[in-house]
Amino acid sequence: MGEVDEVSSAPITPRPAPPAPRPPISAPPSQFHSPSLSRSPLLTNSDHPTPARKTPRTSLTPRFITPLGSPLRKALHLTKLDPQDAWLPITESRNGNAYYAAFHTLCSGIGIQALILPVAFTILGWSWGLICLTITFIWQLYTLYLMVQLHESVETGMRYSRYLQLFSATFGERLANLLAAFPIMYLSGGTCVALIIIGGSTSKSFYTLVCGASCANPKALTTVEWYLVFTCVAVLLSQLPNLNSIAGVSLIGAITAVGYCTIIWVVSVTEGRMPGVSYNPIKASTQIAHVFEVLNALGIIAFAFRGHNLVLEIQATMPSSEKHPSHIPMWRGVKFAYLMVAMCLFPLSIGGYWAYGHMIPENGGMLTALYQFHGQDTSKFILGLTSLFVIINAASSFQIYGMPMFDDMESKYTLRKKAPCPWWLRSIFRAMFGYGCFFVAVAIPFLGSVAGLVGGIALPVTLAYPCFLWLKIKKPHVYSPVWWLNWGLGLLGMGLSGLLIAAGVYVIIDTGVKVSFFKP
Repeated sequence: MGEVDEVSSAPITPRPAPPAPRPPISAPPSQFHSPSLSRSPLLTNSDHPTPARKTPRTSLTPRFITPLGSPLRKALHLTKLDPQDAWLPITESRNGNAYYAAFHTLCSGIGIQALILPVAFTILGWSWGLICLTITFIWQLYTLYLMVQLHESVETGMRYSRYLQLFSATFGERLANLLAAFPIMYLSGGTCVALIIIGGSTSKSFYTLVCGASCANPKALTTVEWYLVFTCVAVLLSQLPNLNSIAGVSLIGAITAVGYCTIIWVVSVTEGRMPGVSYNPIKASTQIAHVFEVLNALGIIAFAFRGHNLVLEIQATMPSSEKHPSHIPMWRGVKFAYLMVAMCLFPLSIGGYWAYGHMIPENGGMLTALYQFHGQDTSKFILGLTSLFVIINAASSFQIYGMPMFDDMESKYTLRKKAPCPWWLRSIFRAMFGYGCFFVAVAIPFLGSVAGLVGGIALPVTLAYPCFLWLKIKKPHVYSPVWWLNWGLGLLGMGLSGLLIAAGVYVIIDTGVKVSFFKP
């Protein structure tokens, strides 16, 4: 018993007092293991045992995205970044802005086809001519707005940088190749062919005007040779690497387009009306002929507005983020550009029809009328400056309309080789395209005679397809005003396209086409 007492009297090792119990945390069971609570100091290790340390795993989600349901996280998760975009001329540089967008849109939106707008007034008359021109302007501006909004998808985070890419993603590759591929390629390649014809022939007129009687030289350049001179200049400019790099070229093209449009209508109005001018609408001999003439006039108005096939490509040159989406500066640039387009097209139509009436030439429109009726009483400086502006604008427009074709050719190489296109091969591609357009301009000089037929096929790209794309992607409420508006405009655009194709076929059958290969 004594030993036991001795052992029990030994001093006890002091121990720290246990910590006070923590109050329970009030949280639903569903949030107990949430990321925010698991990092909280309110939870002790006794409540949640810490697992054994493993090799740290780097998260694939950026740390600046904290909410689990963040739209930006969803966008980054679903967006498939294509490395090919960094190698192609349209998306190679994404530092564009609203000014660049305005330059490109204005340069591509005004063309030589606007000079024949008064021809449509000779068939429609004052009232219907102004009504149709105003409605078409509002219509195509609305479809342009739709395209700007459809460039980026909020749900998926995708940026559709090309018209054909958006059409394929929406309606499938088969329908895209069937309905959209040819019109889009024609609006690029066909426009470049027309620009070579316009630029080459105007260069010849400019040279004759400048040098005067000294040009009576049997060794003077022929029309084909002037086509070649213009093509060489256009190919040289096309060596600029990407769409952003030609912003200065587009600015020059936009200034010259506004310049020659303004000079032509101001000179025509200043010189006054031609003697014996008439404003009564022209009536054809038969009812069917009159119907097709009206359709031809509507086609002239519809074809005066162009550039919708380039909207997504222009917007693709801009940076975009959740806080600063690209559609805001793009639409700002588009609004300024189309304000200038309206300030050119409406005075051209009204002033040209007022000055010349039924005397306006069908071939060349206002430009031909300027030389034909005022060539003697207008200074050579004004006439030469107008021709020079037309040439510069044609060379500048060639660059922006050729860019989708350059992009398509280079994408074939990058897709196969998985590498960017070398500079020397890029130069060869662009030279091949330029001189290929020159060959077509020389080989098929009657291409303008079937332009109405082909233009009718391409018309839905501007007036119909954007409405159907909006309906398919945005899915507005059925029978809502937006639903009715887009269905109505889309179907009307397709119907108008069909009627213009029929009118083009009728004109070819009725008047015939003078087929003359290699004789421009």
